[in-house]
Amino acid sequence: MKRLMTSLLLVLGLAAPVLAVSPAEMLSDPALEQRARDISSGLRCLVCQNQSIDDSDADLARDLRILVRERLVEGDSNAEVEQYLVDRYGEYVLLNPRLSMHTVLLWIAAPVLLLIGLATLWWAARRRKPSADRLGLSDTEKSVLEDLRRQDGKS
Repeated sequence: MKRLMTSLLLVLGLAAPVLAVSPAEMLSDPALEQRARDISSGLRCLVCQNQSIDDSDADLARDLRILVRERLVEGDSNAEVEQYLVDRYGEYVLLNPRLSMHTVLLWIAAPVLLLIGLATLWWAARRRKPSADRLGLSDTEKSVLEDLRRQDGKS
């Protein structure tokens, strides 16, 4: 019984985003409906945090889904529908911002920060490598250590 309840909850949890688009909103033309779904999945719900309007059940998301479908029925292309919404709500409505002069920092910040982090880790690892001078070894012990390092480098 416990397994059945767990399975049922899992299926309902996975099906929740499907319930966001009501049958009344759907277009009768399957090709137009698919285009609407494609566009909606790339548009941010302005009420929810990082959720597409296709997945959101907020009233504003519903209004935006209907607006997308209306624009498609009027004959707009996918790009025209997106541009209409960007003109109306700003680029924040796009889940993936476009690469432009005012978003270039957004696109390069993550790789640059990753490289800085890797360089810092590499520098810290090199610095932590024990040297013979810091270990307080005698001259004989230092020469034995150097011989071992040379042999390790050859193999």
